[in-house]
Amino acid sequence: MGSHLGDASAPARLAAPDEAIGRDELALATRNHGLPLEALRYDLTPPGLHYVLTHYDIPHVPDDTPWHVTLDGRVHRPLHLGLADLRAYPQVTTRVTLECAGNGRALLTPRPVSQPWLVEAVGTAEWTGVPLRLLLAEAGVRADAVEVVFTGADHGVERGVEQDYRRSLPLDVATGTDPEILVAHTMNGAPLPPQHGHPLRLVVPGWYGMAHVKWLREIRVVDEPFTGFQQTVAYRLRQEPDDEGEPVTRIAPRALLVPPGFPDFMSRTRVVPAGPVWLEGRAWSGRAPVARTEVSTDGGRSWRQAELEPENGHRWAWRRWRLQWTATPGEHVLSARATDTEGHTQPLEQPWNRGGFANNLVQRVRVVCPDPPG
Repeated sequence: MGSHLGDASAPARLAAPDEAIGRDELALATRNHGLPLEALRYDLTPPGLHYVLTHYDIPHVPDDTPWHVTLDGRVHRPLHLGLADLRAYPQVTTRVTLECAGNGRALLTPRPVSQPWLVEAVGTAEWTGVPLRLLLAEAGVRADAVEVVFTGADHGVERGVEQDYRRSLPLDVATGTDPEILVAHTMNGAPLPPQHGHPLRLVVPGWYGMAHVKWLREIRVVDEPFTGFQQTVAYRLRQEPDDEGEPVTRIAPRALLVPPGFPDFMSRTRVVPAGPVWLEGRAWSGRAPVARTEVSTDGGRSWRQAELEPENGHRWAWRRWRLQWTATPGEHVLSARATDTEGHTQPLEQPWNRGGFANNLVQRVRVVCPDPPG
């Protein structure tokens, strides 16, 4: 009896009521990892602590392997560029906060069965590379072009579809300067690590992580909208399986707390002493600059505005915030929420979608403050 790709690739589904995390989700969780929340203290996330989401296998690219990226399609002058060629262009370094589009998925009810993120799928790095607009200008984009398609070297099967990982951007985004898209070869001043796209990746400031194609090997300018799997099947906001859905694009505002005090090993419940405690964290938004961050110490019943550090020229990176709180004996639930200059803010009750995407529900951190000795 024959076998088919579908035998190796399960359809999308929702977890049944009270269904626990399964072995398939656990296997994804061991391959991918989030940011330990105490590492929010770093302005730049060390690469080993930065979140990682890899759809298929991490391509093996030894350091001495020649690597080229082609730029073709609806252009006048196709390009075939090696790493040395790319380094000959003007180089730009941009500090960017990346967040997985599925961050928070495991907190939804019913739970979409996929990578079971809580809130840790985020990180901030400085990426160095060539502005994509310069490459497109040299190639000479034809008048009928509408999108630019990016292909990575990672290959696999998803919901029965064998594919290279591919995503597209509208032409005006690909050629824009705000944000300026990078073909990046460097992370925090060093060559890209394997899990972060060595030797080349795309960096799209302000967009969720699915747009930042890793192990980049092809850029193709096209004259009609791209309809590949990762564009029109995955990464859509849907209520029903047959909905066309809205595309996932820019990062919704979010604030996260550095968990105060010290943790219980299993539950991660925090323990803090009575008295003054500095609460701190980071806030970001890919839609508009963060305008304010607020903190609740009573489960969301009341909110106080926190001190928010200046942007300091890093529009696309998270910003530090802090607030002093006086802890009293008992149990407390701490939360933080960000609001951007366009009025987008974090909800207390999360709207639901079948993919578990763009979930920016406010974080809840349980804290126990013991009675003083004696």
